[in-house]
Amino acid sequence: MSKKNALYAQSGGVTAVINASACGVIETARKHKDKIGTVFAGRNGIIGALGEDLIDTSKESDADIAALRFTPSGAFGSARYKLKGLEDNDREYERLIAVFKAHDIGYFFYNGGGDSADTCYKVSQLSQTLGYPVQAIHVPKTIDNDLPLTDCCPGFGSVAKYIAISTLEASLDVRSMAKTSTQIFVLEVMGRHAGWIAAAAGLLAEQGIPVVILFPEIPFDQAKFLAKVDANVRKFGYCTVVVSEGVRLADGKFLAEQGTKDAFGHVHLGGAAPVIANLIKEAHGFKFHWAVANYLQRAARHLASKTDVKHAYDVGRAAVQLALKGHNSVMPTIERVSDAPYKYKIGMADLKNVANVEKFMPKNFISRDGFGITEACRRYLTPLIQGEDYPHYANGLPRYVTLKNVSVKKKLPPFAI
Repeated sequence: MSKKNALYAQSGGVTAVINASACGVIETARKHKDKIGTVFAGRNGIIGALGEDLIDTSKESDADIAALRFTPSGAFGSARYKLKGLEDNDREYERLIAVFKAHDIGYFFYNGGGDSADTCYKVSQLSQTLGYPVQAIHVPKTIDNDLPLTDCCPGFGSVAKYIAISTLEASLDVRSMAKTSTQIFVLEVMGRHAGWIAAAAGLLAEQGIPVVILFPEIPFDQAKFLAKVDANVRKFGYCTVVVSEGVRLADGKFLAEQGTKDAFGHVHLGGAAPVIANLIKEAHGFKFHWAVANYLQRAARHLASKTDVKHAYDVGRAAVQLALKGHNSVMPTIERVSDAPYKYKIGMADLKNVANVEKFMPKNFISRDGFGITEACRRYLTPLIQGEDYPHYANGLPRYVTLKNVSVKKKLPPFAI
């Protein structure tokens, strides 16, 4: 294959470390200028690719690209936009190939979760059908930690660290006030179908913090839950509850379902914390406070896990290396070698085995009563939150980089999205 340009795009909800993957992709590509020309970025993810709204990353200095490693969120913009199946929507896929042709793009690095893995796979298939070869490599990212065939997902370790620390600090606050004030603190965390994020709060058990976790994998049993909370308050004087937004009732309905859907077709969630807090209030009369971690948990670069940052950079770098070796329709994976000391290596998975597959909490990771984690889960989680990788500070605030994001001249007619 002759020297070709590359397109990098970010997809879905951003994370504290997705830019570290972007840094890994761009820095590695710059070291192979004999094989990879310009690295373009899609402005606002796949939307930019479809609209031919491309960014020329060669206009950015090496220092600014390096600073991406310490900067949260999506430096080039992301989007919640899922392309439909090829049989239903060949128009958009053909447009992508037309953009690739117009800008001599032979490498496509798509940084996202399960939906973007599906899109990346479809692009690789269509490029062969249309006779324009594109090496499509998926760069894993998701705070939900639900991608298959990888030990963990870049973005998850930092969220787990943030939730564990925030839960610990809030619990200590409640403990100090429980005698005359708040006895219950409820924290709602992300996690639509998988309880990985909520599980991080289970790491506090070793510090004697009474935490009750509500997992999406375990149907909500109101009577059993209220009894557990009451027992904790009687024993400790207070209780913390960490509830995943995706907790379901026995009939499968989300506890916090709002009745609307996002661009990916996922039901909008939010509001599990006040529902849970009020159930406790009505049953036991305990005073409470609740909070929703929401964007805070995934944007907290100041508290990122050093392990997670390294994971994110390594899969970005590996994506380019896999493409240079001729691989297509694959995803770099993280393969755990040992827990203590923690060691891992980078592997590879075929996208056909990744797309549209979710990884849930194993049964042996959830305690027998359904409200906590096991020692096996603790061994799994602990290495992922290790280490601090603080950004540079100036005048008391983190110094995050904002790129110039210079647009590339368009060559094609406008395209309605």
